[in-house]
Amino acid sequence: MPVSTLTWQNGKIKMIDQTRLPAELAYLEINQIEVLGEAIKSLRVRGAPALGIAGAFGALLSAQLFHGEDKTAFFAQLERDMKYLRETRPTAVNLGWALNRMREVMQKFHEQSLPEIKAALQKEALSIFEEDRHSSRALAEHGAALVPQSATVITHCNTGALVTADYGTALGVLFAAYAHGKKLHVFVDETRPLLQGARLNMWELMNEGIDCTLICDNTAAFVMQRQHVDFCIVGADRIAANGDTANKIGTYSLAVNARQHGVPFYVAAPISTIDFSIRTGKEIPIEERSAEEVTNGFGRRTAPEGARVYSPAFDVTPHEFIAAIITEAGVIRPPFEKNLKTIQPECR
Repeated sequence: MPVSTLTWQNGKIKMIDQTRLPAELAYLEINQIEVLGEAIKSLRVRGAPALGIAGAFGALLSAQLFHGEDKTAFFAQLERDMKYLRETRPTAVNLGWALNRMREVMQKFHEQSLPEIKAALQKEALSIFEEDRHSSRALAEHGAALVPQSATVITHCNTGALVTADYGTALGVLFAAYAHGKKLHVFVDETRPLLQGARLNMWELMNEGIDCTLICDNTAAFVMQRQHVDFCIVGADRIAANGDTANKIGTYSLAVNARQHGVPFYVAAPISTIDFSIRTGKEIPIEERSAEEVTNGFGRRTAPEGARVYSPAFDVTPHEFIAAIITEAGVIRPPFEKNLKTIQPECR
């Protein structure tokens, strides 16, 4: 990708406004916590790894915005702002994971001077950014080894460079396979209701020159029935210790259809997306979005006034539907409850 999804520049967060793609590549420069919170809630920045980076940069921004010498007031402001950011998107675990890392630094340097604490927070935030860059590349290479020399693939939602600091998760696997000379044809689920597949996955794939075809979400099963599909690959917003995976709404349907048609279903995500503190997907909180995203998509009413709407942003795919979870530490296969433990950070 010739663009960076989000960076820290001159004391501000610079990020692509993903709501304006594919029509316009526009950037936001954010120097207020409330503006960052709105950007996260409105999906101007999205994708679990990118949200982790945004959270880290948000904690750093909060620290940089504090002026004065009162350490008690400094810590109170930081805690308040981190709590606010944590609550913007409850399903994506990376956001809370990154904020926890920033809090650990805050606690470790608690007795130091404010300039030293701010410097430590900046170092940690930039480390989270760099770690994501390296992990996405490693993940992509591990996943690329699973891709046949000529492959037809189905994806769901957006999982490229726009969701990380660098290369992506599921699309990163395809980018790496393509870079190795493998021939790909990617069927791209549009991903209702906000069309992250149509707007963003297609944009990224076409920029890379990868052969791709846009389909409605409800076309995927028919494609698997009528055409040879080698595998489906998706990202994740949170993975439970047993492998149950929360991802964009419609992922579970794709997994069910893949199983019916004997198509391997892969999940690509960094280790930071695995929540080892919860045993199953039943414990994953599922964010619900506003009714207007369904009834007034992109400003045009498509349902009667007063229509009742249920609009979860995510669903949970049971682990038994997943053939493998691709991480920066390698490809993890069932049984996940046992094998994911081998890459659990404290066990490595």
